[in-house]
Amino acid sequence: MTQKLDNLQAALEAVLGGKIKRLQRELGELTITVAAADYLEVARTLRDHEALKFEQLMDLCGLDYSTYKDGQYDGPRFCVVSHLLSLTKNWRLRLKVFAPDDDLPVLASITEIWNSANWFEREAFDLYGIIFDGHLDLRRLLTDYGFIGHPFRKDFPTWGNVEMRYDEEQKRVIYQPVTIEPREIVPRVIREDNYGGLH
Repeated sequence: MTQKLDNLQAALEAVLGGKIKRLQRELGELTITVAAADYLEVARTLRDHEALKFEQLMDLCGLDYSTYKDGQYDGPRFCVVSHLLSLTKNWRLRLKVFAPDDDLPVLASITEIWNSANWFEREAFDLYGIIFDGHLDLRRLLTDYGFIGHPFRKDFPTWGNVEMRYDEEQKRVIYQPVTIEPREIVPRVIREDNYGGLH
C-alpha cells in the first residue's frame, strides 16, 4: 500500500506540479487541494493524463467550514470534495477545492469531464448553495422547488423557516411559518445515591 501511495504521489507531483496547493497523506489515502481557478483543468488532467487515468468520479459533496475547529478556522467557508477512482491504475484520490467567495460560492462544473457529477453538483447546490458554473441543469434536487435557503449550511436554523401541511379546505398542500418553538434540549442526568458503587 505504501509503495502504491508513493507512486501516486510522485505521479501527481510530476504531472500537476505547482497546481497542487496542498497534498495531504493520512490513513492510507491521498488528498490534494487545488485553487478554484485551476479546478477544471486539474480535473481534466486527472482523468486524461496517462500517468493518472482517474476515469471515474465516485462521489462529490459540499462542505461548510464556518464552524470548523469551533470557529477558529481562518479560510474560505465552502468546499467541494470529489472522490476519484482509477480503474486502470487501481488507485483512489480525494480532490478538494474551495470557493473563493463566501457570499456567492461559485466553482466550475465538472459534468463535462465526469457526467456522474450532474446530480452530485445539484445536491451540493441545493443543500449548500454552491453554484456550479457551466452546469446545464442546476436546480434543486432534494428540497422542494419553493424551499428557501440551503439546509446543510451551518447557519440554517435546525427547525427550518417554513413548514408545509395539507389544508382540507383548500384541498392542497400549503406553506406556513414554523409553528414549533425553538428550544434547547438539555438531557436530565439522574444519579442514584450508590451509583457505580461510589459513596
